[in-house]
Order: sequence, then structure tokens, then C-alpha cells
Amino acid sequence: MTQYPTLPLRSGAWRAAAFLAFTLCWCLAFARAASAQQSGLVAHEWGTFTSIAGDSGAAVSWYPWTTPSDLPDFVEHLEAREFKLNLGGTIRMETPVIYFYSPQETTVSVHVSFAKGLITEWYPHATRSTPNSGNLRNVSLSQNQPDGSVTWERILLRPDQEEELPREPAPSRYYAARQTGSTPLEVSSEGGEQHEKFLFYRGVSSEASPVTAKVSADRGIEVTNRSGDPVTDVFLFERRGKSLGIRSLTSVDGTALVEAPELDKTVETATEELRRALLGQGLYPDEAQAMLETWNDSWFEEGSRLLYLVPQAFVDRVLPLAISPAPQQTTRVFVGRLELVTPGTRTAILTALASGDERTLAKYNRFLEPMLQILLEGESDPGQAQRIRERLEQPHLPPYSLRYSPLVAGTRQNESASPSGKP
Repeated sequence: MTQYPTLPLRSGAWRAAAFLAFTLCWCLAFARAASAQQSGLVAHEWGTFTSIAGDSGAAVSWYPWTTPSDLPDFVEHLEAREFKLNLGGTIRMETPVIYFYSPQETTVSVHVSFAKGLITEWYPHATRSTPNSGNLRNVSLSQNQPDGSVTWERILLRPDQEEELPREPAPSRYYAARQTGSTPLEVSSEGGEQHEKFLFYRGVSSEASPVTAKVSADRGIEVTNRSGDPVTDVFLFERRGKSLGIRSLTSVDGTALVEAPELDKTVETATEELRRALLGQGLYPDEAQAMLETWNDSWFEEGSRLLYLVPQAFVDRVLPLAISPAPQQTTRVFVGRLELVTPGTRTAILTALASGDERTLAKYNRFLEPMLQILLEGESDPGQAQRIRERLEQPHLPPYSLRYSPLVAGTRQNESASPSGKP
């Protein structure tokens, strides 16, 4: 090989070349970092994990009795629309929404999976979901199987573009989540471009709840944190007719006994307690309001329940989320809901069964079937047990099929405040 002579560099020229090389390397490294983390991009997510506590306090596997779907028809499903009603699980993940905030037009991709579970609904159109819906006829979440997941590729964020969003005449809790200042997004589908203010999805899992709540004999609730991380802002809520109460704890590290609340509060008081907690976890004010508008009627309905902020470490483990390029900030706020069968709930249900009071039973909504199962397991009176069995065999008795549903009224109020559905 021919050897070409090299010319020695003067010291000044050498320094200039070295500086140029250093600058080039630094720029390349910065470019790589910028591509991995999008400048100015922020992602905020909120959602709920809903469970029901058995006699031991741990979440039990349950099925909600058939109810009309509260989702618009344009929402996509893993299987048939009513598939999830036959899917038992300990955690029903309800209405997580992911908001994006970007100062310039950009494209992102998102992947989310659910440990020991399935992603059952989503919108806008997803690039792919697993497992394949054709393999779900005999699925059981207790079996060993890959975690369900959904992936959106090439989501276009358009901060200066306001498109008309899909909306159907029927009321739905879905629309309240739009009332934020998030960046509009666009996703391509076979039917054309789809536009929304967020990514939406739901699912079911057999994962254990991070918190247990055992009803004690003195009307208190023994709350145990099994997550390994501090559980902050715990609320014990109870409602009997028009009377309601809420009691709060700032944190539970191990086990704490929460006394039953006095029924001397208002829905407004309970709402402000939850708002404070959501804001404290990093949600923007309009995001916290959107979450409250979405779930207030359900969180504050008849019965007793524990509401708590799920530790983000638990959320990240059970519901891992990947966004590319990575936002500069990602905030995930999930409210855990653990429904309780307290002495007050037991008395109300058994009294209604004895008198055939279906309107009272309907107030327990989708939780009635698992509550009846829990009551049956602990019932020693043969007559009471027989009435419970008979009611379990008739899931569609009117007016139960019509449902006690404050959702309709609440959604109509939302529509009157913002007919277009746009913030």
C-alpha cells in the first residue's frame, strides 16, 4: 500500500482542529439526547383501578352484571363490545387517558401493557394490540399468558390545529376528559384520520390490589398497604341515601385502622378532598377537574368504599408505559377504588331482598353480583341464603336492567356547559 506523507500541524492549527472535533462530538451527543427526549414535551395520565374487597380484605375476582356500555360506539374493542362483561378480574382499569403538551408539531409513539391482564378498549385507532383477538374465546387471566398490550405508532401532535372531535348523541362519561388544554392529536386509520385530545384505553387484570381493606366488627376499616411504597391520601367514603361522609388519612405505610365517617358531609366537600389530592400528585387543575367530572357520580354513589392514590411505582410495574421520544416530564396519577361490604351495606341489601326492593338494589349497580356472592359465603341464615341465591339467578330483573344511573344527569350537565365537547 502506498504511504502518503503527512504534514505536521502547527500548535495553533492543532488546537483549532481539536476544538472542532470536540464541538462536533458534543453536537452529535446533544442531537442523540434530543432525539431520545423531546424538548418541551410533557405527558400527563390519569386513571382508576377498581376492585371489591372480600371478607379477608383482599380484592376478589368479580364480574359486573350486564350493563349498557358507557362508551361511545367509535371506541375500539379487543373483542365484541360486551366481551369484557364475561372477563373476571381483580382490577378493572377504567378510563386511563394520556394527555400530551407540546410547543411544536411533533410525532410520538406509545406502548402500554397490563400485567396479568388485557387492554380491552382504546381510542384513537391503535397500530396493534396483543394478544390476537382470535385467541380469546377461552381466555382466563389466571393462566400463564403474555400481558395484554396496545401500541400507537406515529401519533401526530398538532398544537395549533383544532379539528372537530367525534361525539354521539347518547350521554357518556367519556367526553368530560376533553375539557383540558392538552395538545390535539391525530392518528391514521383505515377509515381516515382520527382526532382526539388524549389517548384512551381500559382493561382488566388479575393482579393483586396494592391495598387491602378488612371490615372490623366496630364499623372501622383495617387498611393494609402491601405495595412496598407509601400510599398517600386515603379516603374512606360512605353514602346512605342523601347522607354521606368522608374520612381521610395522609399516608399508610403498614396497617392503619380507619373509623367509619360521620354522615355529615356533602358531595362538594368530598369533591374538594379528592381535588386537593389530585393536584398534589401533579395533575393540572383542568385535568383534575376532568377526572372529577368523569367519576364523581360513581365515586360518591350509594355504599362504602376506600379511595386512595396508587403509588406510581406500582402503576409503573403493573401498567408499564413507554413513550418515544421520551417526554421531559411524565406524570401518572391513578386513583384506587376498593368497594366494601360493610354492615350498613349488608343490612341495606338484605332488607331490599326481603322486600323485593329492586330500586334500592339497583343503587349498587355493577357491584351487586360480587356483593351478593360475598354475602352468600358468610350467610348462616338459610332463608337469607336462599333469597341471595334466587337473586343471583336473575341478573336482569327490572328496574335493574334500566339502572340507577346518576351518570346520565351528570353528563347532560357537562354537555350543556360545553356543547361542542371542546375546551
